[in-house]
Amino acid sequence: MPINIPNSLTIMRILLIPVLVMVFYLPFKNHLLVAAGIFAVAAVTDWFDGYLARKLGQMTAFGAFLDPVADKLMVVVALVLLVERHDTLLFTLAACVIIGREIVISALREWMAELGERTSVAVSYIGKVKTGFQMVAITALLAIDPARDGNWMLALCYLVLYTAAVLTLWSMMIYLKAAWGVIKDRDNPL
Repeated sequence: MPINIPNSLTIMRILLIPVLVMVFYLPFKNHLLVAAGIFAVAAVTDWFDGYLARKLGQMTAFGAFLDPVADKLMVVVALVLLVERHDTLLFTLAACVIIGREIVISALREWMAELGERTSVAVSYIGKVKTGFQMVAITALLAIDPARDGNWMLALCYLVLYTAAVLTLWSMMIYLKAAWGVIKDRDNPL
């Protein structure tokens, strides 16, 4: 397991998860802002570790495995925290769509890799845009207490999260469409 700067950033992102959970629940002044800051740092390192791995020539099999795991863990944990705080049907549905898509695409990528077709489900542009909306929405929502801060900012955050959920479905359809040819060929090997 090579420990380099990009892999260290990925490991740090995983280690921040229990810190995020503790800070989110601890009753000190501005704890939600601190939780949002922790998530924002994790979101930035998500972009930065991939950039550094490519720039420094430090791409590793370990990093290729761990980076998406760290991303998904951080997002899922944050959404679970937020579902408790923002307990509405639409919010919960958006969170379920995002979490469900992550599970589906992870399973699809693993299966496609077993078939030697991993490149047919490579990250798409829409997937990157979805991630941007998702990270902004989650960061902002972590900072807001809906019981105290129910205002235009909360409505805007919901709109950004719902946009991320729609982009999530769109990107999932792109991945499934890309894999469909391989699936059909495997089912009908003529």
